[in-house]
Amino acid sequence: MSEPSKNKLPYNTHKQNNVSKDILEAIPYEYEGRRNIDITIQQPEFTSVCPMTGLPDFGNIIIKYRPAKKIVELKSLKFYLLQYRNIGIFYEHVVNRILDDLVAVLDPRRMEVTGDFTARGGISTRVTAVY
Repeated sequence: MSEPSKNKLPYNTHKQNNVSKDILEAIPYEYEGRRNIDITIQQPEFTSVCPMTGLPDFGNIIIKYRPAKKIVELKSLKFYLLQYRNIGIFYEHVVNRILDDLVAVLDPRRMEVTGDFTARGGISTRVTAVY
């Protein structure tokens, strides 16, 4: 693992390049060409780290997609998302990064990733990125 980056507070976070999409596995979608389906996956216990404070961020990640030829293997998705636990990354960036990595692996017909993040300082944040 690479060196943690130093924050102003006495907390360490890791850099975004520690997250690898190579952990994601694709499974052939056996009904390709016969039926369109929409898949919704939720990870209600997503965690990352605020890059400004080093404090943990919590949220619900919702992935909605229409597969073309491949679907994501869920255990690999779980381990992929767990990689963010110590990563210093803004909400807006993590949602886009997850979308980019999943699109690269699955090449879906369409995909939407939403992060519904726990309120901090009385402000709730919901970020949606669409492919």
